[in-house]
Amino acid sequence: MTIALPPQEPLRSPDEVMRLERMGSMFPTRLSFLRSLTRRLSADRAVVTRPVWQINKDGFGHAVYSLRLGGHVYSLIAFSNELDADQRTDRVIAQAWDAAFVLYDGVPDAAEIERLRENAPKQEAGRFTERDLVLSRANKSVRLFAEVTKALREGRQPNAEMIGDIGYLMRTTAVYGNGKFGIADRDVIADRPGLEGPFAAEMLTVWLIRGFTHDLVEHVGGAELDRGLKRHLGIGNSTGLGMAPFLVSHPELLNNWMMVRETALARVRAVPMLTLPQRERLQQLAARATQHLSQWDVPDSAQQARIEQLRQDWADLAAQLPELLDQPKPLDQLVRVSQVFTLECQELVVSLVIEPFGDLVDGLTDCMGAAASAPLDPRTDVADLRTALQRDCVWALEYDFGNPQEEAQFWYVSEEKQEPRLGSRYEEPGCELESPLDIARQMQGLARDLVGATGDLAAFLRAFPQHRNAACRVQRLATYPYAEIRENLICDRCKPIDMLRCKLAFFGAAKFDPKSDRWTRITLAQGAPLHDELDDADDWWMPVFKQ
Repeated sequence: MTIALPPQEPLRSPDEVMRLERMGSMFPTRLSFLRSLTRRLSADRAVVTRPVWQINKDGFGHAVYSLRLGGHVYSLIAFSNELDADQRTDRVIAQAWDAAFVLYDGVPDAAEIERLRENAPKQEAGRFTERDLVLSRANKSVRLFAEVTKALREGRQPNAEMIGDIGYLMRTTAVYGNGKFGIADRDVIADRPGLEGPFAAEMLTVWLIRGFTHDLVEHVGGAELDRGLKRHLGIGNSTGLGMAPFLVSHPELLNNWMMVRETALARVRAVPMLTLPQRERLQQLAARATQHLSQWDVPDSAQQARIEQLRQDWADLAAQLPELLDQPKPLDQLVRVSQVFTLECQELVVSLVIEPFGDLVDGLTDCMGAAASAPLDPRTDVADLRTALQRDCVWALEYDFGNPQEEAQFWYVSEEKQEPRLGSRYEEPGCELESPLDIARQMQGLARDLVGATGDLAAFLRAFPQHRNAACRVQRLATYPYAEIRENLICDRCKPIDMLRCKLAFFGAAKFDPKSDRWTRITLAQGAPLHDELDDADDWWMPVFKQ
């Protein structure tokens, strides 16, 4: 049986979408993984229980939270530790944290809790099993945690302005999944309903951790926190270079994320006319975005300037909204009009127009995963590969790698922490250990050696085995057009934070707070439903703080 698909406008070109500056301007959408997770929890009528609470009056000890999702029970085991101030750091080289967490497959008994009590606080140095699905750690926002507990003890609610400014009681410094440090491989849960989507187990962990931070501060403070304040308290996160190469090393996954987002946009752009409720909803959401932007301030001067420009652009665009929404294909018109504004404004419009149309787009999230990478096809004629290079990889052939600025940086993996790092090729040692993220340079090398070559690809690669990776990536683009970041990732202009923001937006992150062009703080699950609010799980796009 053939299923009729909704009409859609043409997708935006990969040459437009897969540029770092645009990827570094993205916002979360209703397709983001946290939003998908809370919808699924709501559909499953998930109920969070707390079978264990062994936390002392000062907030140290352990707790267990359990829920059923997709026919399986999962538990968050949380360990709250006493930590000296001089041990608290967000850097990956830290050896101790305020809290450590494990998402566990099932409900742990006393022996399993004891095993994890010994190992989870050690993180990388611990020993884990296949029952341990996700490993995480977090540090307190000491200033806010102290203010909230002090206020509750004094019989008052905490300073609302401080809650609005900071937005979280703890921030994670890592959320590890997929077999890291001996925890369960992705294959263990890949087919389980509710966790089959990308990073679903990690997002479940983050959402449960958020609830633990609420319970912890109320326990230490001895009183309940106002529900509105509590809803605004998400989970902070510090993310650096370790996340950036993921988008390069998982090209099919990157393609599928982008393809789903672009398909959702194309579907809503094809909507011929809006109903009155749809117009009103879009205007309400645009007003919410205005308020969200007014509450987004960061210390970084460059990002703050972008925010201030975005506020002005959004105000100018919002003034045109009533007229635009009355036109034929109104969302297509809105997207087109947004092109005169900054990239951040354009991408916020993308997020806005997708938001009210869950009936058109939510099913697309089933397509955001990816199977194992497709193998190279060695039977291809080299003439066909040459044609594909000229058709799909023009962006890679434009760079002059004779210019030192075009290969000024190199990616490598730190021997100490086994984490990706970025070095200066002409100022630091180690470029002989370079990781293969120089995709544009690899494609240029392939193009040079293809000149005049004949026969099949297998014979060509026997003579030039160094081109296997580039040849596979070129082949892949015929099926996965959004699989490549269409930029030179080793030039002096490359800003890894653009890759970070793209990936984090798919997680559902907001309030990007860059600390350099290599790491950022964010907030996750701000405005999300609390553990007992899953009946109302899906209206927290661009959350705002209401004092």
